Amino acid sequence: MTLHTTLHWIWNGARAREVVEVALASGLVADLEAAPEASLVALAERHHMRPERLYKLLDALESLGLVERTPAFAEASAARYRLVEGAAAALAQVCGREDDRERYPWRSLHGQLAAVLGGAPGVPRDGFAWPPATAEQTERFEASMVAGLGPIVASFQAHAARLFAQRPDRPLRVLDVGGGDGTLARWIAETHPHVHVDVLNLAAVQPLFERVRADSPARERLGFVTVDFLAEPLPAGYDVVSFVRVLHDWPAEVAERLLAGAAAALAPGGRVVVCEEFRTPERLAAQFFWTYFLIGVDGCGSRLREAGAYVAWLTRLGLEEVAVLPGPHELVVGARARSSEESPSRPR
Repeated sequence: MTLHTTLHWIWNGARAREVVEVALASGLVADLEAAPEASLVALAERHHMRPERLYKLLDALESLGLVERTPAFAEASAARYRLVEGAAAALAQVCGREDDRERYPWRSLHGQLAAVLGGAPGVPRDGFAWPPATAEQTERFEASMVAGLGPIVASFQAHAARLFAQRPDRPLRVLDVGGGDGTLARWIAETHPHVHVDVLNLAAVQPLFERVRADSPARERLGFVTVDFLAEPLPAGYDVVSFVRVLHDWPAEVAERLLAGAAAALAPGGRVVVCEEFRTPERLAAQFFWTYFLIGVDGCGSRLREAGAYVAWLTRLGLEEVAVLPGPHELVVGARARSSEESPSRPR
């Protein structure tokens, strides 16, 4: 995409959104996915639209890269249309995510951004606070985290043999730092009967965790730990310590210190696992809402870093087998030496 193209879409964003919303709500997207190579006349008849107007809507969808027509230079009467490969899945993921974000009070910034940047009040605390200030805010935030777990679970599943290998002497112990309401921990415990998972989080989240645990057949292998990880050491003896969408909330020196604490908490041979929205053009686009919204929320940042930054930190801590594992959400992993006398060094 060229810079000119990007700017055109910025200025026409509201209109582009309406085109996509109508295509989704009318069933046109589902129809194009189910019946590739559909003709204009057939589409117009099925959706009770005027062909000459639908032709222009399809042109708009084509300009957005969602629809292709063949032959490329065909007139409307001869053209046949199909949904671009992957478009249906992308629409489902992105539109669902963006609709969810409408619940946040971003409109308190709209039209006031210049004043907010100069010091005017931003997002009101009763609408959003960090950390969440009320039980309602906590539940809403954790629910939004659960909504995005699908690709993360897929990445953990793809590398489960490496991450959750059985121990011969005892159950494998996993600590999920900042692990939300325990939904990811529940998946790990239910799909790996040899694993015990503890979620480390704020006390305010524990009622949500207990609700998830009570509904799990693996409830006896799920635990909750309350620790202020900014002020206290992490509990020790874990085979896996994971940070899933946690470290981006903190400045570099804090994130590295948390990783050092995780490395120190590992049993010999244990692994640190980092799962983040690592910085790429696509992730930056997906992050745009929060980048904008958090301008009005003091004390909270969201820093997309390249995976290489975490590789460098884990390497500097003395961990071994440091690698980036591919998947819908890449995982950065590093292992503590198996000898109990060898321990990762802390950053100076």
